[in-house]
Amino acid sequence: MNCIIIDDEKTSIDIILKLCSEIRGLNVKRAFINTTNALTYLEKNNVDFIFLDIHMPELSGFEFLDKFKHPPKIVLITSDTKQALKAFNYSCVVDYLGKPIRLNRFIQSIEKVERALRIDQNKYKSSDLYINFENKLVRIKINSIEIIKIVNKKTIICTTNHNYTVKSSLTKIFQKLPSLIFVRVHQSYIVNISKIVDIKSGSILINKELIPISRLRRSDLLERINLF
Repeated sequence: MNCIIIDDEKTSIDIILKLCSEIRGLNVKRAFINTTNALTYLEKNNVDFIFLDIHMPELSGFEFLDKFKHPPKIVLITSDTKQALKAFNYSCVVDYLGKPIRLNRFIQSIEKVERALRIDQNKYKSSDLYINFENKLVRIKINSIEIIKIVNKKTIICTTNHNYTVKSSLTKIFQKLPSLIFVRVHQSYIVNISKIVDIKSGSILINKELIPISRLRRSDLLERINLF
């Protein structure tokens, strides 16, 4: 699983990093001391969940969540236990950790995240995505999507049976896709991990199409493959 940490206290970040290092398969991609930089990062990168401090100097944790239509799973972290009730208003919030964080309680939280992600993965296998194609609203199965790519400045969604040219940007589509299944491997390509046939040093094979992997995104792809 991939996650980020958002907390304005460096000591708290260090503690969470240490706890994360005790969990096999848990990868902390970045840590942020402000929500602005975290939002910028999430515009181009998907994560499975976020450790989020409620009390932040720019946007509170809840104000941060309100910026998303489809936020990742969230583990809220704070020393203010009075905020726990408000957390139940957000379906993305999986758990609520009070400071100081203990290892056994931390492990329980990670287990909750894993269960929530498994539920989502099963749900998305039968879920639909609605797109505007040729002035019509078209419904496609999310799990039928193989590749989403930019060709000649046009965004193309390639499914098992059909290709759709849409006006939406790659970034906007990426934000609506489940992070357990899809990964951005290149500035111009998003792929469905379950559709990968073969991986070479610089490319992926999906349905006879070779897709380039950027050097910066290769490690993210390899980490996510371990989920399947």
